[in-house]
This record gives sequence, structure tokens and C-alpha cells, in this order.
Amino acid sequence: MIELSVRTPSRRAAVDITRDIEDVVHNSGVSEGICVVYVPHTTAGITINEHADPSVIHDIMNALVKLTAGMEWTHLEGNSDAHFLCSVVGSSITVPIHQGKLSLGTWQGIFFMEFDGPRQRRVFVQISESVRT
Repeated sequence: MIELSVRTPSRRAAVDITRDIEDVVHNSGVSEGICVVYVPHTTAGITINEHADPSVIHDIMNALVKLTAGMEWTHLEGNSDAHFLCSVVGSSITVPIHQGKLSLGTWQGIFFMEFDGPRQRRVFVQISESVRT
């Protein structure tokens, strides 16, 4: 397993980590298999979506934040919205590896979703090679 570090710039941010994950896959030498990306935090998540047009992920973040507008929270730390958004987005993704590359769609990218930053965050990447019989 590989651990990556992501520095988030603000309380809420979508950081494109596609290139970092592609580098891990390339350096693994695995030709066929799967790549699991996991975020071990309760106020951040991971998602796949369009990365060709940055306005898309910006719109997604805005829509997510609007889900929490006007909510009354009981958690005293003041970041219940971040915990909720982490649950909505999720903490892991799985991407097939084919011919040594991530099998992402033409416009897809991998985004670290920060909901309670800025912070130094961790991302775990596990590569598993397909076993041929």
C-alpha cells in the first residue's frame, strides 16, 4: 500500500489527484488489476467525476454544500456538515487497471474532496494484480 499526502487549500476544496494515482499505478508495474483509493478521514472523501472542465467539480461542491444549508447540528465541534458530506461522497473508490493504466473514462478524474480544511490529509492507494489461471 502507498500513502500519499494531500495539502488542501481551504475549508472546502476539490483537489484533482488523478496524476498522483496514475503515477502510483505506473510505478507498481501492474498491467492488469484494480486500484483502490481510500481516504482515512471522517470529514473528507474521494470521488470520480469530470476533470476536463473545472466548473463541473466546482458545481458539484456547491451543490453538496447547499445540502447542508440551514441544518441544525448537535455535534459541538462545529463540523457536522463535513461529517455528513463525507458520508454522502464516500471514503473509497475502485478503478480497474488495464494495460498498465487506470480505466477511467475520457473525461474522468479522481478528486480528493475536502470538507473541513485546510489540512494535511492522507490517501491510501492499494494496487492488486489480477491472477491469471
